[in-house]
Amino acid sequence: MLLGKKRKLGRKIEDITIGEKLKLTEKIEDKDLLLYLGLTNDGNPLYIQHDFASTTSFEKPVVPNIMLTGIVTSAVSKYMPGPGSYICEQHLVFKKPVYHYATVDFLLEVTDVDVRGNLATIRVEGTDEEGAICIEGKIVAQPPKTSNKLTTQAMENF
Repeated sequence: MLLGKKRKLGRKIEDITIGEKLKLTEKIEDKDLLLYLGLTNDGNPLYIQHDFASTTSFEKPVVPNIMLTGIVTSAVSKYMPGPGSYICEQHLVFKKPVYHYATVDFLLEVTDVDVRGNLATIRVEGTDEEGAICIEGKIVAQPPKTSNKLTTQAMENF
């Protein structure tokens, strides 16, 4: 079985400690919104139509929550624990809407490490430009764990 080119994997569960933090800042740009809408074919006017959004309680277009979720899950895949990770549980609460062109500061913090179960629990918090929490919750991820399966078969006479 060919495995393709060798890629760097994220950290193993033994290398992760409670209290580790990752901070990142994302500015929501038009290109991000258009990519999301194009990929999902989500035509919700609340996301893209200023005239429609102005008639709602939001007053202006909002960023789809699934886009914000994608930023969080991408941070898990890239950095904490990193490439090869698998998210097996997530619970995110969207406390207030995020609007177009907003800047969101994300904080991810490891709150539990289960070495036996190969699971890391990560608290998630996102704050907007005013410092208000717009997203909070948790993600449970399995850090990369490779098996020692043979990729070729060798026969030897004993």
